[in-house]
Amino acid sequence: MRKADVVGSIAEKTGIPKVDILVALETFFKEVKESLVEGEPVYVRGFGSFILKKRAAKIGRNIKKNVAVEIPEHFIPAFKPAKEFVQAVKESKHELVEHKEADFAERD
Repeated sequence: MRKADVVGSIAEKTGIPKVDILVALETFFKEVKESLVEGEPVYVRGFGSFILKKRAAKIGRNIKKNVAVEIPEHFIPAFKPAKEFVQAVKESKHELVEHKEADFAERD
C-alpha cells in the first residue's frame, strides 16, 4: 500500500476530502522527521515508536580501491511497533503479499 492508497482509504472511510488527509499525513511525517533530527523519539500509543538507533563506528572497505574506510558512529531512524500492533499482525491470517518493483512502476 502506498501513500496515495492510504489517503484514498482514509477518505473513503471518513468522508474527509483527500486533500485534507494528505495535508495531515504530510504534516505528521514532517513532525516525526523534525523530532528525530532533534533527537526526540515519537511515541504513538497502540501503534509504535519512531526512535533513533545508534550504530557504532566500524571499518568498511572501498572494494574498487581495496582500501579500508572508517565509518563513524551515527544514528539511524527506526520504528518499533507497539505490543498490540505486533500481536494483531501475528494473529492475522493473511499471506505475505510480495511486491515487485514492476508492481509499483505500473501505478505511476
